[in-house]
This record gives sequence, C-alpha cells and structure tokens, in this order.
Amino acid sequence: MNRALPLSNRFLTLSLTLVLLAGAAAQTAPTAGKKNVPQAPAAPWKRIKVPPLPPFHPPQPVRVQLSNGMVIFLQEDHELPLIDGTLVIRGGGRDVPAAKTGMVGIYSASWRTCGTKSKTGDELDTYLSDRGARVESGGDVDSTELTWSCLKGDFDGVFAVVDDLLRNPEFRQDKIDLAKQQAATAISRRNDNINQIVAREAVKLAYGADNPYARVPEYFTVAAVTRQDLLAWHDKFVHPNNIILGIVGDFDAKQMEAKLRQAFDSWPKGPAAGEAKIDFPPTQPGVYFANKEDVNQSEIRMVSLGIRRDNPDYYAVEVMNQILGFGFASRLFNDLRSKRGLAYSVGGGLTAAYDHPGVFAVGIGTKSQTTAEAAQGLIDELNKMKTDPPSDSELQYGKDALLNTFVFNLDSPDKILRERMNYEFYGYPADTLERYRAGIEKVTRADVERVAKKYIHPEQMALLVVGKQADFDKPLSTFGKVTTLDITIPENAPGAQPAEAAPAASNPEGKALLAKVIEALGGEAKVQAVKSVRVASSLTLKTPQGEFTLAAENQTQYPDRTVVKLQTPGGEQTVVISPAAAFVSMGGQTQDIPPARQAEQMKGLHRDALFVAQHAADPGFVFAAAGSEKVGDIQAAVLNVDTGGNAFRWYVDPATGHVLRSVYHTVGMAGPTEEVADYSDWKTVDGVTFPFKVSVSQNGQVVRSIEVKEIQVNPAIDPKLFEKPAGAANPGQ
Repeated sequence: MNRALPLSNRFLTLSLTLVLLAGAAAQTAPTAGKKNVPQAPAAPWKRIKVPPLPPFHPPQPVRVQLSNGMVIFLQEDHELPLIDGTLVIRGGGRDVPAAKTGMVGIYSASWRTCGTKSKTGDELDTYLSDRGARVESGGDVDSTELTWSCLKGDFDGVFAVVDDLLRNPEFRQDKIDLAKQQAATAISRRNDNINQIVAREAVKLAYGADNPYARVPEYFTVAAVTRQDLLAWHDKFVHPNNIILGIVGDFDAKQMEAKLRQAFDSWPKGPAAGEAKIDFPPTQPGVYFANKEDVNQSEIRMVSLGIRRDNPDYYAVEVMNQILGFGFASRLFNDLRSKRGLAYSVGGGLTAAYDHPGVFAVGIGTKSQTTAEAAQGLIDELNKMKTDPPSDSELQYGKDALLNTFVFNLDSPDKILRERMNYEFYGYPADTLERYRAGIEKVTRADVERVAKKYIHPEQMALLVVGKQADFDKPLSTFGKVTTLDITIPENAPGAQPAEAAPAASNPEGKALLAKVIEALGGEAKVQAVKSVRVASSLTLKTPQGEFTLAAENQTQYPDRTVVKLQTPGGEQTVVISPAAAFVSMGGQTQDIPPARQAEQMKGLHRDALFVAQHAADPGFVFAAAGSEKVGDIQAAVLNVDTGGNAFRWYVDPATGHVLRSVYHTVGMAGPTEEVADYSDWKTVDGVTFPFKVSVSQNGQVVRSIEVKEIQVNPAIDPKLFEKPAGAANPGQ
C-alpha cells in the first residue's frame, strides 16, 4: 500500500530540493566584481542550507474521563482497518513486599494465560487465533498492562475478552506454576551473560540493593508467591479510578466513546493506588568488582543518581548527554573507541525518569587487558566534560541530533497516544510533548557547561567492573579500595535453613551401613580399582512439551571428570565437566558452562556411589545412619551423607546393601528443587555392581529416566576429551 508523506516531510523534501537546485545554479554563475579568479568550490554538503524545522503540532487524542475516574484517550487512525488498545493500571513491582519480589512478573505472565472464570487461557488462545487477534498482559515497576490488537470488524468480540479478563480473572494454578517455573529459569541464567550482570549490579549500586527499583527476584521470593497473592493484587489495584485506557485505530471517536461509556460507566470506584514512598539516598562512591572467570572482556560502569524529567535542567542535561555519550559523534565514542580503540561499546549519560531519579551511568566494554586503561578513560572524559565546555559545533550537533530524531519517536498515532498516556499517568502537563522542542532549542553553551559542573562528579560515583581479574592490565585498587560483590544466586532466604542439612558427624551405624553398600558394589578392592567407567544408555526426558528419548554415552574418569554425549535431533551434543573446564559443544560451536552450573554438575559427580565408596575413609566426609523408611515394599535404612558440603540421603536395602533411592537438593534450570533418584535392575560388570535403571522425580513426577544398555569398567579415556577447543566462544561476549 502506498503511503503519502506527511505534510511536514513533504515540505522538508521540497525545501531541500530547492536548496540543491539553487546551489547548482550558484555554482555556474560568474562571480560579481572579479574576473578570471578561480574559486575553490565548497564541499557539496556545505552548500546545503538546512531549513528550520516546521512547527510541530502532532494530532492529539480525545481525552474522556468517566465519573468513576477512568481516563480514556481515543486516537483515530484510518490508515488500516485495525484497532489497538492499552489499559495501564497503577500499581507495579515497586508496590510488592521485598519477600515476594517478582510477583508482578508472575501476575502479568499468568493473568492472560490463566483465562477467565468462563474460558480457560487455552480457549482464549483458540478464539483469538481464529481472528488473527491478540490480547496480552504485562507488568512493570510501577504499573501493569492489558493490551490488545484486532481487526476493526472483530473489535466487539475481542473487547469482550479484555473486559472479562479485567473483571473475572481466574488465575488457574497450572499456569501460575508455569510462570513461576519460567521466572526461576530466568534467575538460574542471570549470570550467564556479562551484560546482564553489569546492568543489574549497576542499578543496585546507583539506588541501593534494597530499593524497589533495584530489587531482583530470587528463587525463594518467586516460590513465596501464591495464587491468593495474585487474586489479592488484582482486587487491590484493578479498579476504574486506577486505569488509563488508550485506543488507536480505525473508528469514530464519538461512537467509540459511547461504547466505552456503556461498558465502564457503571463499574464502581475502588481504593486508589496511592503514591509510592521510596527514599533515594546518594549513591555510595567506591570501586566495586564482580568476578566472571569465563570471559575475556570487561564491562565497566560509573553510576550515580540521575534526575527527574520535571527538573528545570532537563533540557540542558539532554544536550549534555548527546555531546558526552549518546551517539557516534559523542566524546566518549570519538575518544575511547574511534581514537584509542579501547571499546567494543561505549556511551551513556545522566538519565531522567518521570517520577523518581533516573540513573547517571556511563559505561564501556573492553578487552580484559585494557580494563584499567578504559576505566581511567571514562573518568578522564567525565572530568573533561566539566573543564572543557562544548564547542559551537558540538552544541549544534547535540541539539540537532535530539531534534532530528525526536520526530521519529512520535511519527505515528500510536506513539503519540502512548506518550500522551505517559503524561497522564505521571501527572505531567498535556503539552509536555510540544514543550520539548522549544526547551532543546533554547539550550546554550553556558547551560551545558553549568549542568556539567553541577551534576558530573566522578569522585562521587560508583565504579563497577565485571570481568576476569587475573587478566586486567592493572589492579583495580589503583582506583581505590575494592569491594567485591557476591553475585552467586542464593538458594534460600537469608537466615533460612538449607533444604538438606548436612549431618553433624558420622556414627558407628552409618559407617557400618556404608560398609554394607561398599560390599554390595563389589567389595573394597574392586571399588578402589575402578578408575573410569563408560555407560551407554537410553535417556528419556519428560517435559511440558512432551517426552523425548535420546541415546546417551557417559564416560567418567574418577574422581571428578565426565564427558556426556547426547544424540539430539539437532545433532550430537557433548557436555564436559572437570575442575579445569566445563563446556558444551554442538555443531562445531562451543560455549562455557557458567561456574554455578559447573559447581552443580560437580556435586552430581560426587553423589555417585562409586565416588562415595572410594572416599569412605576421607576425614571430611560424614556418614550418619538415621533410622528407616519405606521405599516401595522395603523398609530401607536411611544413611545421611555429606561429601564435603554436598549433603544428600541414601535409602539402603538392609538385605542386599543396594542403594534403592537417593534424595538430594539441586538447582536446575527451574531453580532449587528436591530430586528423588530411584535405582533398580542391579547387574554385575567385571566384579562391580551397577543399577541398570534409574528414575528421577521432582514433586512426585518423573522428569527423566535412564535405561543402561552397556557398561565398561576401566576403559581408556582420551584426556583430550576434557580440553576445551581452542578459540571457543564464552557466554557474554
């Protein structure tokens, strides 16, 4: 479909054409008063006189306020037969107790998928898919949302779905559990990427770790969220006086207003959301370091508190940011990347938020060997911004860059509508949009110099470095006392008891029970003689997406090395775990396993019965008998084991000495969980006894099972299998 240029764009195109034609004519005209004097032609781009920007008066939406307090914005756009809507509801992550951080994410992920009292989420999926429509829920730090998009002809039906979700949500437990599992999976991966780490920790340093704008979900805060919490949240915040509704598309505003009044006028008011009471103390300056061994680059940030958008200095700060660190022509980019070659990425500035201080953050990504040089470069550039005022050309660049991109942020009716809704939500004047251009145009060199001196104080900022310290060009202590940040993912709330408490000490009954297990494995001599094992098996994984069976081969070299090869539909995948390296290879690509996952896999190796038996005399290991419990029809003897900080429980058949069951606490992709491994079908290979069937359960549901096809004792294992391929990529790069 052809789309006509807006009037302002056509005017600009015409003006530029006229300027170009005038320039060409001037180039061929004789120079008055001078004969035969050659003139050096100006560069073509310098002869273009850019006309002033035309007045900016974007089409404003119609504002309607119902008697119950709901505010509605209607923006007509007849270009396509579509209607899109957004309901913004006051109340977000900052209003959640710290003990349930992440609740809004679970709420927003499950609100739509859970469906309503009359239709399940899956039934809504089918209804909407048949119409090419969508309805989605979302959440943020200060709000939640319900959005939709549909064809004009399907509006009434889709809007009925939205209305039903607003007033009759069901929050079914299975979808809540799925949302919590997804949240826990995200937590488990949050240290995989260096950029995620630096972004998270920088905000914590700027605001303080306990500030609602800096809090992050943990396994235990996600686990604490209940269905009742979500219902109570909905009842507390989803009321018409807390809602701003915006609709854009192919409709008549008066007719749409009448339809919305009919739908919502009778909806009674509820309690107001209220204003969040949050303190923003000054950022604590200092040098902070987060270790990430599996990368060859560093991410560096300097952070402190920013300002609010209603600050009188806002426009001057915007121009200062553009000169300092926004864009390819900024000082940070030109000096640290273009001239000195220190940066993969570089930039930043003093940001402004609507109703709370933003974050002043400048950052650079550099190779490990130039970490200190790059950090010093950031400090130097910040200081130069205070001592070296912008030139006329820098000032013009800064203003032009802002004004020339400004229109593209608001070049469609839906963008204008959303901007107007933001002003309503945060209590800003309706003409804030129009004020922006005038505010930027008035900024002078003196203004930029003044705000630079007022707000830029490197000595009051926190310097954060994430990377591999051993490779740095200089110690971080060059910049001051270093505080090392603990970025490990906690499994339990502070002060909580571990899920599996380690036994305090061995007891005679435990030692005797362990001796029976060793005898069942083949006896002390046979156990100690095992140096390696190769196991070929069939691995069945049971997931929400279905059941998958893969051929697997596991080669273990005791005490602490293993190679697993899986035949997946996408090709062979190899997983290597050893003290020196842990990585996954597939299709010629190799990626490191994050240290936390490596540690968890190593714990699994150290729960192996042969490993435990070989270390029966280790003074750091604990074996304590703890009564008996039923496993199937057998009254099994319970043996609590701790292999040096790795606690688990065995259930032993007192008649045979076989370990029937192992219960342990682990951290999987979906977070901390208790797994139960049941062993059966014992067979002897070269004098050593192994279980040929293993079934692993979580919460009473089998998640994977192993059926052994073949076992070899003491096969030769190529040591090169445990070496990471040269040039393999690391996560976070």
